[in-house]
Parts: sequence; structure tokens; C-alpha cells
Amino acid sequence: MIGLWLNRIRRGIHRSPQEIRRRLAQEGRSLLDRFRVSPTYGLDDKWFVEQFGVSTIEDLWLQLSARPYPTVTDPVDAAALNEAIPHEAERILAAAEVALALEVDLLGSGPETLSRPILWDTDFKAEEEWPVKFFRDIDILKPDSASDVKVPWELSRLQWLIPVGQAYMLTKNEKYADFSREVLTDWLEANPYGRGVNWAVAMEAAMRIYTWTWLFHVFKKSQSWDDYDFRAAFLRSLYEHGIFTERYIEDYGINGNHCTADAGAMVFAGLFFGAGKKPQRWLREGWQQLTHEIARQVLNDGTDFEGSVSYHRFVAELFFWPARYRRLAELDVSADYQQRLQGMAEFTRSYTNPDGLAPLWGDADDGRVLPFGDQGLNDHSYLPDLIFIEWGIAGRDFASVEARADLFWTFGPASDPAAKSLTDSSAPMSRAFTDSGFYIMANEQDQVFIDCGPVGFGGRGGHGHNDCLSFEACLDGASIITDSGSYVYSASYEQRNQFRSTASHNTPMIDGEEQNRFVSDFELFVFHNDAIPDVREWRCEDQMDLFIGAHSGYQRLSSPVTPVRKIILEKNHHRLIICDEFAGTGDHQISIPLHLSPDCITTEIEPGRWLIKVLGKDFELIYHSDSEWQIKVRPGWVSPSYGVKLERPVLEFQHAGDLSALSVGIYPTEQAPDAPQAWLADFS
Repeated sequence: MIGLWLNRIRRGIHRSPQEIRRRLAQEGRSLLDRFRVSPTYGLDDKWFVEQFGVSTIEDLWLQLSARPYPTVTDPVDAAALNEAIPHEAERILAAAEVALALEVDLLGSGPETLSRPILWDTDFKAEEEWPVKFFRDIDILKPDSASDVKVPWELSRLQWLIPVGQAYMLTKNEKYADFSREVLTDWLEANPYGRGVNWAVAMEAAMRIYTWTWLFHVFKKSQSWDDYDFRAAFLRSLYEHGIFTERYIEDYGINGNHCTADAGAMVFAGLFFGAGKKPQRWLREGWQQLTHEIARQVLNDGTDFEGSVSYHRFVAELFFWPARYRRLAELDVSADYQQRLQGMAEFTRSYTNPDGLAPLWGDADDGRVLPFGDQGLNDHSYLPDLIFIEWGIAGRDFASVEARADLFWTFGPASDPAAKSLTDSSAPMSRAFTDSGFYIMANEQDQVFIDCGPVGFGGRGGHGHNDCLSFEACLDGASIITDSGSYVYSASYEQRNQFRSTASHNTPMIDGEEQNRFVSDFELFVFHNDAIPDVREWRCEDQMDLFIGAHSGYQRLSSPVTPVRKIILEKNHHRLIICDEFAGTGDHQISIPLHLSPDCITTEIEPGRWLIKVLGKDFELIYHSDSEWQIKVRPGWVSPSYGVKLERPVLEFQHAGDLSALSVGIYPTEQAPDAPQAWLADFS
């Protein structure tokens, strides 16, 4: 216990006075929960239901069943589903059988069969269990342990039951309803209010509200759920989830996705229950918080301020679903709120690669609100359609075939983009998102995603990485250079810091120093705000795009250095040029890595010239400098999703001594310049 509070004090040193005050106030509120079983303990069912204007649990169940919900929850025709997404009904039924066998695959675990009863407080990947005690006495960050608190959290979100609910809508087979009730009953018995790791933060209670309200509307008329004791326990717990989320909302001044999830869940709980003093307050205060947060977290260019593409997708969902729920309840959503969501959709369209996937930019923990489809985790293509369809905006039909499942289970068969005339045939185009510092060079076959923005989360880091001046490159339809992803959080402090470090990104590193210093060994989501970005030129033309940027991250060195990077895309020939210069004096060690896609195979053709084979295509890489640089190929890692990492090659350029410029060119072999070195020297 002493160690737990010492760690909290260490982390508190780097928090603002406002955040400390708010956390202390929450600590005071938690004293009541420390000494009571639950907010509804000892109160009979009659008292519980009377606050909603009814007299029995059965009446409350019927009243809640009649309320609207923002997704499809009625029976679904398998033929209509398969017409929209070929073979989707069969996939869902197969996935439901896997869930019925208690087999899950979470956060890179691979297939794992759960025990009966389910061990809800255990990280089955590390085989470590958290104690079932008061939530404020549980240390979820343990540097000396390989355990990952996200594993029991993800398990308890119960999103792995979504295919079971979908199978029930397709078949009305009671085995799916019976199984879901058994799982929920097991969870309720093992996770009393405020006890155990699954109550450690308000966000986890919030994420269960999204899933549980959906499960209610899917199974509300099933025979298996027609049981008084289960209905009473389920509704009481859902109500307590709303109380917990409101009481411990993660509003600490500078807020991110946790606060957004909490506020959105309060809106969901308020609209789900409808009547009653507390639900009405949740609805009102949750929406006030969301409208406040969207103006702070979503910048004017439509990007989420946390510095992560994955969290941009997650936060967009967190803002979208409460807004859709309100609109179904005939409540207003402001024009500014709508415009910011639509801006998030436009950014998603812009950052999606020619291969249909998102860049691996910043942190990624696979977070979703209601994941209905089986598209890859890095396929965000459903998100623009989800937002545009909701507001009837032309420009839909962006989703991949697999990603259309998210549209089908939200809007029904009529959402199938193939059945709509509102399509956007405009080609990808280069865009500058100046508020966040993302610059995207793009055409049909090429995309270069450049980061010259702040570290994220209001200068604190959050889910951003040390990636200023880094980039990803897809040329002629092939992904060649990628970011490294994030791999894990608390499961390994060493790997966490490795994947968010400067060396894991495609940006210069000087004297082995981070461009933004790590704050301490106890802070996994905070940086010093050293690397202030400086965009010096951005130019888009028909045949060529140009970016020039710099940052101040190495001004703190005894001999200060400013890295200046120029990136050029020759669109007609799918050629990429990266020119790095360094303003400063003195001797320095410079490292410039290029992290290649795992599909890439590299071969040195001759000194200064490399062949890169990827997806059946051949590319060449050359470099030019007036001084000597060493180039080597070393193994590196990329994490395409949380808990998963793949080996891949890294081409690393190294120089020691006086500062020296370096230019690198990459192009398809069939588009090689007549005189490659002269071509590259001209741009240098």
C-alpha cells in the first residue's frame, strides 16, 4: 500500500495544480464507496423502480425496451446482410460459436480459452491476478511485472459478445441469449461495485455501459432473459455503472479519450433509463462535458489533439455515438459539434493509405466503442461513411467491403453504400492539417504522411510519440516506410519507451538524445515539451509536392542543433526525396533510420544503391552527401496492433563529426531517373 501511494505521489509531481485538486476531491468522494457495498445495497426493488415512474421490475423492463437505441437491434435477414457484405452472416455465426466456446483473442493474446467461471481479474497472458478489493487500493501500474491491466479490462468490456448478439438477431436461437445471460451473471457475481481491477478507472465502467445497453436491446425480448432475479441484478448494476462513471469522471483539466468515454457513457446511461433524477442529470451533464471537450480535443482542422491516428478513430466514435443517440431521442446537436465530427471524417479519408489502411501513427490500443465488423484493426474506412450518413452528406461510399458491417449494424440494410447515388469519385488529394501539424501528400497510388506537429495532449505527450519530422510512405500502391506502432503500455516499461522513442521513428536522432525527453521512469504517457515544430514551407502542385520543416528538440544540447527536413513527392513518377540538413556547429553523432514495411526485402546492389522488393514490385533507394555516411541494415520491430510485433528491416544512416547533410531518393525501378545521382543532387 505504501508503494502504491509513493508511486502516485511521484507521478503527481508532474501534474498541474488543477489536476491534483480534482484528484484529491475524487479521493474524498471515494471514502463513501470504501465503506459501503454499493449505492443500491439494502434498497428494495420497489424503491429502485419508483424513481423511474413505475412500480415493478417488469414494468421498468418494458418501459426501457420501448425506448430508442442508436443501432440495429431487431431481427436481421441473413440474405440482406450477405447482399451488403458477402458471406458476413456465415462469418458472424462462426464467430459466435467461438465465443460460445469461451475462446477469445484479445490484445495480441492469440486464441485463448477462458475458464469456468471466468477469471475476470486475471491477465491470462501473464497469468497474474489482481485482488478483489477496493478499487483505489489497487496498483494498476507495476513496473516490475509483465502483467497488463488492459487484458482484464478488455475482457470485461464484453465486446467479444457482439457476434453472439448479432447471431441472435440473425437466428433468434435462444442459445445465444442464454450464453450472454450466463456471462453477465458470472461478471456480476465476480465484480461487486467498486471492488476489483475492473473498477479501477471510470472509463472501464463507461465502456461497459456502451456494450451492456446494446446487449439489453438485443436480448430484451428473449426467453432466456425473462428472469426476475437476472433482470433486477442487471438493471441495478447498469444504474450503478452510471453512478460510478459520474462520480469518478476523469475530468482533470486537460482531458483526453478517458473523459470523453466517461461523458459519452453518461449520455448513454441517461438516455437508456430516460426517467429519474440521476439519469436526467447524467444526460445533461454528460452532454455538457462532451460539447466542452469536442471544442478542446478536436482541433479546427478536424484532428484529435492526442497525436495518434488510432485514438483519432476511437475519439471520433466516442463523440459520434452519443450524438446519434441524442438525435434519435429528438434532442439537439449543435452545428459546431457536427462540423467537428465531419472534420474528423475528412481527416480519416485523407490519412487512409492507397491500400485502405491507416498509418501506424502514435499509440494504438485497438479501442472501439461498438465494433460490429471484422475488418482489420487498421481499416478506419467505415468512419467517414458513418458520420456522413448520419447527417445525410454526400461523399459516402468510402468504406471497404468488410468495413460496411459497421454501417449495416448501425443504420440497417438501407445504409449499404452500393444502394446509394451519393458517391464521391474525387481522387485522393494532398492536404495540410495545420492545427495538428499533419501534412499528407497524396494521389491515387502514392501517399506520404508527415508529422510536423506538437507532441500531443496539450504538450504533455499523452498518446503521441517522439515523431516530429517523421513520415510514412506508400509509393505506387506499395507501403514501403512505416511508423513502428506502440506494442504495449504497462506490460513492459522498456518496450513502451522503445516504441515511442525517437529511434523507432523515421526522423533524425542527434547524439543519442530523445527529441522530447522522457519525464521519469514512472510516467508512460508524458514527455517534456522540447521539440517545438516549425513548418517552413508547404507547396502542392500538379506534379510535385514539397514540405520543409524543422523542430527545436535539440536546442538543449551543449552545441545546439536544428534538424531541417525537406520531403518531395514527384507524383507522376512515384518518386520520393528526403533531404536532411542540420543547422548548428560542433561534432555530433547523427542517426537517420528508415523503418521499412515487414513485406520489404532489401539487397545492396552497389555502394550507395539498394534494391527494395515489396509486393511483387521493385524499388531502388539511393543517397547523396558531401561527407561520409555509414549505412547498415538492422532488424527492427513494427506493431500493427496492440500486443503484436513483427520483425522488419531498418535502413539506418549514421554520421559522426561535423554536421553533414544527407539526401535519400526512393523510386520504382521502372521509373528510375536517367541519371539517378545527378537527379538527387539537384534536389539537394
